[in-house]
Amino acid sequence: MPYTAEISRTNPTSFIFLVDQSTSMGDLIGGEVPQKKADVVADAINRLLAELAIKCAKEEGVRDYFHVAVIGYGATVGSAFSGALTGRDLVPLSEVADNPARVEERSKKIPDGAGGLVETTVQFPVWMDPVIGGGTPMNRALRYAETLVRAWIARHPGGFPPIVINLTDGESTDGAPTEAATAITSQATADGAVLLFNLHVSAAGGAPVTFPSSDVGLPDTYAQTLFAMSSMLPSHMRSYAAAQGHQTGETTRGFVYNADITSVVQFLDIGTRATELR
Repeated sequence: MPYTAEISRTNPTSFIFLVDQSTSMGDLIGGEVPQKKADVVADAINRLLAELAIKCAKEEGVRDYFHVAVIGYGATVGSAFSGALTGRDLVPLSEVADNPARVEERSKKIPDGAGGLVETTVQFPVWMDPVIGGGTPMNRALRYAETLVRAWIARHPGGFPPIVINLTDGESTDGAPTEAATAITSQATADGAVLLFNLHVSAAGGAPVTFPSSDVGLPDTYAQTLFAMSSMLPSHMRSYAAAQGHQTGETTRGFVYNADITSVVQFLDIGTRATELR
């Protein structure tokens, strides 16, 4: 059975986030309070990193079950970490947990115990800031990820394969990305092929297409290309997606098109749903 390798400190896995930082990521995305797409994506990744650190925290500290890279692509392609991690690619989770660029105070509404909500202040660690500018060099970003994946597999040939998650709002401006995507997903550990998931963040209205099993009904060839690039969800991720109310089947892919704010957060949660940690 693929995608069943135990994830441990001696046999970790890796997450590589590719974040579109092109000019159009400055457009607003809907919700109660519209926000820039770049802000929504940065907040979602920062929140996910904090949650991963909590999930892997034991008495002696955060265990390195995961190594994480956040790669931005727009005017340049490279590490999107800020602060002490600037310029770093795959960073052990314990180092990520210890080195946020800063910790902000954010307001959050929580239940008051009487059926209402009360506003409180929470600590919000920030590792990456929203960056906006340039085109959408998705090809270069995928090639960058491929070099990281290849080196990772050489060091961890028996582990749970790396997961690459591409968050974008537009078409590639440096050529068709299909070949670069295939170069990623054709690599494998003994536990299975590398996983590539794609999330399209839209400023347009309309219902998101979440975790489809075919490209029927997708609005254009660009959406169909992103779908074809995306890996099928492993069974444990399909089960989790189904538990969240998504229709899933054996050919369900890790792909969301025309995502709203809720879809962004849920996609990252499902996309990083790992097997048992030891």
